[in-house]
Amino acid sequence: MKIVVVGFGFMGVTHTFNILQNSNLQLVAIVDKNSEQVPEKLQENLGNFSTGSLSQSDIANVKVYSDLAECLAAEDPDACIISVHTALHYEMAKLALMHGSHVFVEKPFCLDVSQGEELIALARSKNKTLMVGQVVRFMPAYEKLKELIDSKELGEIEFLSMSRFSGVPTWGQWKEKQKDFGSSGGALFDLVIHDIDYTQWVCGIPDEVNVTTLPGKLSNYDYVSAFWRYKNRSLVVKIEGGNTFHSSYPFQAGFSARFSDASILYSWKDPGNIVVTTDTDTRLIPVGDGNQGFANELNYFVDSIIKNEIPEKCTAESALDAIRLCHRHV
Repeated sequence: MKIVVVGFGFMGVTHTFNILQNSNLQLVAIVDKNSEQVPEKLQENLGNFSTGSLSQSDIANVKVYSDLAECLAAEDPDACIISVHTALHYEMAKLALMHGSHVFVEKPFCLDVSQGEELIALARSKNKTLMVGQVVRFMPAYEKLKELIDSKELGEIEFLSMSRFSGVPTWGQWKEKQKDFGSSGGALFDLVIHDIDYTQWVCGIPDEVNVTTLPGKLSNYDYVSAFWRYKNRSLVVKIEGGNTFHSSYPFQAGFSARFSDASILYSWKDPGNIVVTTDTDTRLIPVGDGNQGFANELNYFVDSIIKNEIPEKCTAESALDAIRLCHRHV
């Protein structure tokens, strides 16, 4: 399967690394507006944690374009990975779908819900797979949490607390986006959306959302503290996160949950284990490497195309529900 990566920042490099590990895929091109800088970007600090390493030799034979339309015409890829700035998701995904390529677009899907609806309808009319990179759904620890909730192995879930924090991003284009205040959707749509999306996937869309937000350098909602409640359930969810801290503040994410029979804790400080506690004992559930989620989601996207199946674990419709929920938090 011929595949193209559009946007060679943190996520573009991450997806490129995982594409090169997948024997079903042939990376035929990279598209970046600063195409001449693609090799040098491998030496930059492009993100707030490591997801794999590439060298210039790994992409030495990969063609590089500065224009997606030109690349589509020349390479005719089966699929495109869209990992550009949020404001370009709609434009680039539409161009790729119109060409007839399957599309994986990074989160957040589209800040404008109507644009997301248009892309979903277009993908359906073209009979193409459209998937959004809500990677937390594919991270082993979060997969295990869903399993514990669904199986009721620890009893009914009663309280769930999700958190995700980083310093204000300054790598890549983020510095200049501070001048374009609000264009990225800020921490709410770019960071906290991970936990909003995951929680609506495993617990359902809440009936009531009570929110406090604070402004930062990127938007008016760069800190979010929210409580979710459900009419016919005793479950309460707390979601907290943001990027209002200084840039070198270390990334951290995790969750805590109280079930009727036990409580659990997962922290980025110990990403390989979930801690399970009762009133009398403590045990660990090994969950492996959280960064495996990036490979898992790519492989799932590819398998869905090969099998001609709807990507039920992460449909574009469900990802758009997360955007709608984010708007409820504004």
